[in-house]
Amino acid sequence: MTTATPSPAHRVLGTPPAAPERAAAYFAARLAFHTDVSDVAAALAGGGDPGFVLVDSRSTESWDQGHVPGAVHLPTALIPATAAALLDRSVPVVTYCWGPGCDGGARAALALAEQGFQVKEMIGGFEYWVREGFAYETHQGPERREADPLTAPRATDDCGC
Repeated sequence: MTTATPSPAHRVLGTPPAAPERAAAYFAARLAFHTDVSDVAAALAGGGDPGFVLVDSRSTESWDQGHVPGAVHLPTALIPATAAALLDRSVPVVTYCWGPGCDGGARAALALAEQGFQVKEMIGGFEYWVREGFAYETHQGPERREADPLTAPRATDDCGC
């Protein structure tokens, strides 16, 4: 049985959920700023122009260790000086860095937005790209690891979300 009033000792509902209208506005805004690894992979695998440019904002050493096929290498520190020459402001940009423990993708997205680019961050970064079992490129050639069952379903590419 549930109660309408949360117990003060119950942290989940210790702060009441937002009104549906506020929740809808928040989640719509969140989706305007973020995309996930699976959606990026599906867009890139669809053939043709995905409608965005994927930017890896990590160092050259990190890029060589592994990166998403088709990504543009543009380290965050170089964005102010080189983004305008490498990217088209009319094409949305999706940034990524190492993974959820790294704000590099967000810093790159901020730097690009400050230069007038439409931008989203790929949550999960390169770590989750690899953990979900998608192919990646290294300085030695293409690689792929088996999907981590904690991050992706084993029998399909679609998690159903």
